[in-house]
Amino acid sequence: MSLAVGDAAPDFSLNDTHGTPVTLAGLRGGPVVVVFVPFAFSGTCTGELCELRDNIADFEQAGVHVLVISCDPMHALRAWAEKEGYGFDLLSDFWPHGEVARAYGVFDEERGFAVRGSFLVDGEGVLRWSVVNGPGQARPLEAYREALASL
Repeated sequence: MSLAVGDAAPDFSLNDTHGTPVTLAGLRGGPVVVVFVPFAFSGTCTGELCELRDNIADFEQAGVHVLVISCDPMHALRAWAEKEGYGFDLLSDFWPHGEVARAYGVFDEERGFAVRGSFLVDGEGVLRWSVVNGPGQARPLEAYREALASL
């Protein structure tokens, strides 16, 4: 399944790093950027998320909530968030494995992980921007900034 700008973003409920469920529908009323990453602690993923962490003010000024989703288990994501000081939500799509990544069309069935997909969802739950890159291909911060400017 491939999502297009203007489509309703698939709703989901995933646990954060402390086991608390987070739903996309629960964040309605304000924009949300949903960021899929392949693996906790990998070099490219860590680099991307540290860049988001270091530029979180761009998202906060635009009123955008950042959600990062990985197929890693909750405890691995918690250790990663604590080590790197991530202040945004990391959500586990571990079980059923990759279910949310599949709904967004970014699950690599052969290798069992999410590819690098980012989706900007408006306050009504409509997809307004997306970018999908393969493994090892980092998403540029400037792409996020352009999407935020379009709000």
